[in-house]
Amino acid sequence: MVHTFSTMLELGTRAPDFKLPDVISGKEFALSNVKSDIATVVMFLSNHCPYVKHINSQLAKVSDKYISKGISFVGISANDADAFPDDAPEKLKKQAERFGFAFPYLFDETQQVAKAYKAACTPDFFVFDKDLKLVYRGQFDSSRHKNDIPVSGKDLSEALDALIFDKAVNEEQQPSSGCNIKWKKGISPF
Repeated sequence: MVHTFSTMLELGTRAPDFKLPDVISGKEFALSNVKSDIATVVMFLSNHCPYVKHINSQLAKVSDKYISKGISFVGISANDADAFPDDAPEKLKKQAERFGFAFPYLFDETQQVAKAYKAACTPDFFVFDKDLKLVYRGQFDSSRHKNDIPVSGKDLSEALDALIFDKAVNEEQQPSSGCNIKWKKGISPF
């Protein structure tokens, strides 16, 4: 595991399109299938990363809360599942079932979607407004598996609350940090 920070994609960037299989249902989802008229949260996750394991339970609660308010969430795993079998689709499905993820959890086998988003770590969060323009990218909150700060989802929640109440999202944002995305041999991340 290499501790990595998110790239902090430029605010205002339009959400890159995707069409990927859902590890839970087996159906394919495109960005247009998950887009919300309020906000769309795209999250790069994994099953084996301790930084993701640390937030799984609270992530399920936060996503449930905001899904009920009309915000959509989608998880994407882009890790090389051959080199990291815990991130294979069947293991991701077990993760989603264990924590009760109410959002599609997609598998990016070619890693092209992760490259398009300039995702660097797991977890990595991207929030797009109703026009699919990036308004937040960064951390779930300040908690990490090696500190004593409780997991709350504070940073992500504040951005989503701003969008719900039609307010500007604070542009002072902290990068997410976690395990580096496990790129396949021969694939350059950016």
